Amino acid sequence: MGTDLHDQRYRAVEARDPRFDGVFYTAVRTTGIYCRPSCPARTPRTENVQFYASAAAAQDAGFRACRRCRPDTTPGSPEWDVRADVVGRAMRLIRDGVIERQGVDGLAEHLGYSSRHVGRMLTDELGAGPLAIARSARAQTARILIETTSLPLADVAFAAGFASVRQFNDSVRQAYDLTPSELRRRGAGAQQAVAAGPLSIRLAVRQPFASEPLLQFLADHVVPGIEAVDGRTFARTLRLPHGHGVMALTLLDSHVECRLELDDLRDVATAVGRARRLLDLDADPMAVDDVLAADPLLAGSVLREPGLRVPGSVDPFETAVRTVVGQQVSVAGAQTVTGRLVAAVGERVSGALAEQHGLTHVFPSPEAVAAADDEAFSMPKARARAVRGIAGAVADGSLDLSAGADRAETRAQLLALPGIGPWTADYVLMRGLGDPDVLLSTDLVLRRVLEAHGVDARRSASWAPWRSYAGLHLWRTVTNPEPAPERTTP
Repeated sequence: MGTDLHDQRYRAVEARDPRFDGVFYTAVRTTGIYCRPSCPARTPRTENVQFYASAAAAQDAGFRACRRCRPDTTPGSPEWDVRADVVGRAMRLIRDGVIERQGVDGLAEHLGYSSRHVGRMLTDELGAGPLAIARSARAQTARILIETTSLPLADVAFAAGFASVRQFNDSVRQAYDLTPSELRRRGAGAQQAVAAGPLSIRLAVRQPFASEPLLQFLADHVVPGIEAVDGRTFARTLRLPHGHGVMALTLLDSHVECRLELDDLRDVATAVGRARRLLDLDADPMAVDDVLAADPLLAGSVLREPGLRVPGSVDPFETAVRTVVGQQVSVAGAQTVTGRLVAAVGERVSGALAEQHGLTHVFPSPEAVAAADDEAFSMPKARARAVRGIAGAVADGSLDLSAGADRAETRAQLLALPGIGPWTADYVLMRGLGDPDVLLSTDLVLRRVLEAHGVDARRSASWAPWRSYAGLHLWRTVTNPEPAPERTTP
């Protein structure tokens, strides 16, 4: 690492700047621990500090997580959602649990490179290879289960993705300098945890966090049977690698409370990752707001609603179908039509959390939609063909909507399908694949705003790489305008 970069990061540590939590990690040679930059402990001397790009790299180098600042619980690096290169795609796939299900060879196959090449790229950038990164993620999942449930530790080991109890014990001790039993005794609320029923997990959020607009968007687009909103809680069903699940997310200003009920506990990490993607929790709101506030057109909206999040997706295929269904119909109409499709070919779910929120189905798989009878599609024939086209393409592998998809290739694949135009393709990239830099310039509302203010391509380019957020702010100026000042009489 260059001296200038080391000095910049050390200044962030001196300032205990939380903006850099999850962006890099501070390891202290004299203590053998690593911390988040905002750790409240005494600042170490600069010559004793080593910086790492990932928690996995710090752990791989022999450092243990600080018990005070718990760096392994920080939001993920926003860099992986911005980057469209192989490393960014790899990190998105690892977060979605691909290595746990398919190994490093499966990860490499998704990316189109050899396992050796993928390992070399990740090690060069992050200081750790794919196995070390996945092992670090498994240790974090294990810690969540140890501290929030009373599951037998052997069950925790396999639920977190470890191949053996011995590997589980060794990895937890290496990461936290505590045995699993010691972690459980220290865990806050462990006495109240129960083996049966929903898991309760606290999801970290970078501040500021505009939770109200995000919750309102989700509430406005609820599809009956698979989603529900009750107060500040958004609940929905999930299709996961090992079965079905239900999550209930309570959006608070400081964090998100996540309750999970899963058919198979091996899906914990995947479900948490999808919750984070849905709520855009790994975004860097200060970086976004700094760029957008520099433009007078956006500055007022940024000031009113700092930390605005772009709603994401738990299932890009579902997002693609819902986007097509919503073409040229009202939001309410799209909700009704999608709900009928779900009731016709979706699989039923059960459980306490589903019953509590009135959830009955999971969104159907691509194979089920592609094979559905015509009666399941209560929509114009052209739109039904478009939905079938997406489902068939995902099912046969000609359309990649995975977490690590090459976004440019996916856009081209979408545009090659019948009934899919630029707006639909770009909307799927923005919400389904979490692309932070999509400006829906063909959207009717946005086009009117851009034309009214004379915004050309050069000006909108200055909003990169956060044009998805810029578009959301512009939408908000129309759908949620600033109240006019009250007029006073002399």
